[in-house]
Amino acid sequence: VLYHIPNRRPLQDVLTCIRDHVTVQSAGFLLASNAERYLKAPAEMARLFKGFEPALARTLEITDRCRFSLDKLKYEYPDEPVPPGKTPQQHLEDLTWAGAQNRYPSGAPDKVKTALQKELALIKELNYASYFLTVHDIVAEARRRDILCQGRGSAANSAVCYCLGVTSVNPNEISLLFERFLSKERKEPPDIDVDFEHERREEIIQYVYERYGRHRAALTATVISYRPRSAVREVCKALGLTEDISTALAKTVWGSWGATIADGQIAEAGLDVTNPTIRQAIVLTRQLIGFPRHLSQHVGGFVLTQGPLIETVPIGNAAMEDRTFIEWDKDDIDALGIMKVDVLALGMLTCIRKAFDLLALHKGVSHDLASIPAGDTPTYDMICRADTIGVFQIESRAQMSMLPRLRPRDFYDLVIEVAIVRPGPIQGDMVHPYLRRRKGEEEVSYPSPHPDHGPPDELEAILGRTLGVPLFQEQAMQIAIDAAKFTPDDANGLRRAMATFRKNGTIHTYEDMMVSKMIERGYTPDFAKRCFDQIKGFGDYGFPESHAASFALLVYVSCWLKHHHPDVFAAAILNSQPMGFYAPAQLVRDAREHNVEVREADVNFSDWDCTLEPLASAMNGYLALRLGFSRIDGLMEDEIEKLLAHRGEGYDTPADIRRRAGVTRKTLEILAAADAFRSMGLDRRQALWAVRGEARDKALPLFSSVDAAEQGAEPDIRLPQTPLSEHVLQDYQTTRLSLKAHPISFLRARYARMGFVPTREARASRNGARVMTAGVILVRQMPGTASGVVFMTIEDEVGIANLVIWPRVLKRFRPTVMGARIIAVRGRVQTADNVTHIVADSLVDRTGDLSYLSEDAVRQALGRTLAHADEIVKPVDRDPRLPKPGSARQGRIHPRDLRIIPNSRDFH
Repeated sequence: VLYHIPNRRPLQDVLTCIRDHVTVQSAGFLLASNAERYLKAPAEMARLFKGFEPALARTLEITDRCRFSLDKLKYEYPDEPVPPGKTPQQHLEDLTWAGAQNRYPSGAPDKVKTALQKELALIKELNYASYFLTVHDIVAEARRRDILCQGRGSAANSAVCYCLGVTSVNPNEISLLFERFLSKERKEPPDIDVDFEHERREEIIQYVYERYGRHRAALTATVISYRPRSAVREVCKALGLTEDISTALAKTVWGSWGATIADGQIAEAGLDVTNPTIRQAIVLTRQLIGFPRHLSQHVGGFVLTQGPLIETVPIGNAAMEDRTFIEWDKDDIDALGIMKVDVLALGMLTCIRKAFDLLALHKGVSHDLASIPAGDTPTYDMICRADTIGVFQIESRAQMSMLPRLRPRDFYDLVIEVAIVRPGPIQGDMVHPYLRRRKGEEEVSYPSPHPDHGPPDELEAILGRTLGVPLFQEQAMQIAIDAAKFTPDDANGLRRAMATFRKNGTIHTYEDMMVSKMIERGYTPDFAKRCFDQIKGFGDYGFPESHAASFALLVYVSCWLKHHHPDVFAAAILNSQPMGFYAPAQLVRDAREHNVEVREADVNFSDWDCTLEPLASAMNGYLALRLGFSRIDGLMEDEIEKLLAHRGEGYDTPADIRRRAGVTRKTLEILAAADAFRSMGLDRRQALWAVRGEARDKALPLFSSVDAAEQGAEPDIRLPQTPLSEHVLQDYQTTRLSLKAHPISFLRARYARMGFVPTREARASRNGARVMTAGVILVRQMPGTASGVVFMTIEDEVGIANLVIWPRVLKRFRPTVMGARIIAVRGRVQTADNVTHIVADSLVDRTGDLSYLSEDAVRQALGRTLAHADEIVKPVDRDPRLPKPGSARQGRIHPRDLRIIPNSRDFH
C-alpha cells in the first residue's frame, strides 16, 4: 500500500521521481504500472482473493499474534554519580540548599524556602533527582567553560532550578505555577530547556556525548515537512518544468510558510493559468504541502539512558560531523515517558556574553545575568520610546508598536510585553481589553459563574495579575480546569492537543466541551469562546508565562546594555551575527544615532571581530567602534590571522603586507575593494591599482629567480577621484553597509522633484495627512494573526518609516511588495498612542533607481577623462542619442553629450 485512494497515484509518482532524482517522463519502470496500490476495504480484498480464503484467514491469524506494545519498553534514566554515602535525592537537596545560600546571602525568603521544600518533596516522590542532577551538571560544565546559559520555559517555574543556577528568574520576584513544570497527576517527566551561546553550543553537545557515551546519548529526531516553496520546486522539477518556471512560482509564496498557492499568484508570476502542465503542478503542490519530506535531527533535545540506547531505538549518524540521533521525534518520546534534556542555542546569549567581556576589558566593569541592576528607570524610559533596535524579543515591528501603548515600568510588565504580541492573546481578542484596563479606560472586572455554580471570585486568583484578562497559556489552562471543570485527564488531553496543534489538529475536539461547560456554569458565551480561541492561538504558537519570564530577563539585560553602553552593545551584536531582525547596516546606523563613533575596517587597526578604541575626548564615556574584517564579504579568517600576526607597528604599503604576512593577492584585492587601506592614504581605487600592479602569487618561470621589484616598477599614475556615490555602492557590495552616506541621499534631488518627502518629514505630518515617501526596504512581515496585512519598514538617509499594507492593496501591488529593494509609497499618516504608520494606498518599485547612482559615477569619471582625451569615443553600434557623424559636435564628446545606458556594453 502506497496511498489511501486511487486518485493519489499521480502524487505517488511525483514522490518517486523526487526520491530518485528523475522526471516523470524519464522514470520508466520506477513508477508503478497501475493505481491499485491503495488501501482497499475488506470486502474488496475478499473479492480479489476469491478462492484464496485460507490466505486471508492466515493473514488475520498472523496480525492477531503481533501483539507488541510500546508499553513493554523499559526506559531507565542514567544514574548520576553522587558522593559516597549519598543518594541522588540527598545530593540534589544539598546542592539546592547550597545554591539557595549563594542566591540569597542574607537568607532565603520564607516564600522561597516553602517552594523549595514542596518541590524537593515532589521530586523525591516521582524519583526525578537524577534528571535534575544531569541538568545541573551540564549547566555547571558551561559555567566552567565560561559559556553563558539560561534555562527557559517551564524551568523558570522552579525555585530548585533557580538555586541550581539553571535559570536566573528569581522566584521571589514572580509567582509561577510549579505544577505546570512537574505534576504527579500528569505522570510525565519534566522538560527543562537550557539556552547556550549559539557560537559555543556545540561544545556542550559534544560534552554530553563524551559524558554519557554515544551508546547511551543521542539527539531526538524531527520530521521536516514540505512547505510551499520547497513543494513547488520539487513538483516542477519532477514534471520536467524549467527552473525559471519553478522559481517564478516559488517567488509568489510569502515567506517559507503557507497553506497553498492561489491561482492569482500564478498569473502574477507571468504564467498561463490554463496551461495543463502548470495546472497539474499546482494541484500536486497543494497536495504535497505538509507531507513529510525527510527525517532530521532535533535542534538540541538529548535522550539519555542507563543501558545501551540501541536496545530501545535505532541510532543513526547525522549529516553534521560527530552527531548521532535516534529515529523517533519529540512527540514519540513524550508518549513513551522518555526524559529529554534540551541543549538549545540563543544568539542573544552570545551577544550578552561578548558585551560582558568587552565591559570588563575596556571599562573594568564585571557583570553576569543576575548582577545587572534591576528597575533602572532610564532603561525603562528607552523601552517606552520603542528605542529597541537590536535588543532581544521586543525589536520586531509589532513589539515596537506595542511598547508606547503598554509602557513597561517593571519586570512583570516586560513579561507581559513579551507574551502579549502572540497568536494566543491576539486570536482571543485579549490585547485591547488589557490595554484599555491598563490605561484606566475600562473597569477591571473578573468574569464569574452563576451563583448556583460557584463563587463570584472564582477566576480572580487566576486573572488578578493581568487585570482580569487571560494573557498566558497557564491562565487559559487553569480556566479550563476551574471555570469549565475539566477533569485532570481532560486537562491533560487539552494540553497535549495544544502542544501538537500544528501536527495533529485535534484541539477542536475540546472546543464544544469547554465552551458548553463554561456556559452551563453561567459564563457568557462570548467570554467562553474567546478563552478557547486563545487556547487555539497558544497551540499555534505556545508561549507560557514561564517562558515569557525567562525571556523578559534577557530583554531587560540587553536593553540595559544598549542604554548604558551603546558602544559595547553595538560591538557585541555585530560580533554575534547573524541574528535578530536587522542587518548590520541598520545596527551600525542605530549605534551612530546613539552617539557612537563608528570607524571603517582598516588593515592597520581592525581585528577579525569588531573592536573598541579610545577617543581623544569622549564626553559621554563611549569608545569608538572599529569594524572588523568579518564584516567584509569573501575574506578567509586564516588569511587575516596571518595579517594580524605580522602587523606589529603597522604596514606602510600593500606590498609590505604581501611581503611580511604572506597573504594572497586575492585577499589584498578584497581588502582594497572594501576600502580598507585608508590608513596608508589610499582609497579603494588607488589601493586596487597598487595591489594589481604587484606580481602574481606565483612568478612566471622566466622571472622565478628575480625579485618582483626588479621586474620594473609601475610608473606613477594620476587616477581619477572616485565619486562618493560609487564609494557607497561598492561599500554595500563588499561590506553590506557604508559609513560614507546612504544610497537614498544621492537620489534625494530626483525624489524631491517627484514629490517624495524624507521619512522623517512624513512621520512628522499630521494624523490623516497624505504623504509620498521612498526608501530601502528593511523588513517585510505578514503575521499569521494579521489577516493578510503586511507590515513593512523602509529606510532613507534620515530615518525609517513603518508602512501598513492592507490585503486589497497587497493584491494590487503584490509583485512590488515582494520583489522590490527600494519602494515608493503614497498613503495616509496614522498616529495613535505615540505610534505612527503610513497606511499605503499605492506602491511603486524604485529598485531601478540604483542604476542612477552608477550612472552618475560613470558620467563623472568619463567626464574628467574625456576632458583631456585626443580621440573620440566611438560606439560599436551607433546609438541615436550620440552626435551624428559629420556634425559640428562630432569632433569631441563632452560630458554633457554622454547618455549612459544602464547595463549596456555598447561603448569602447
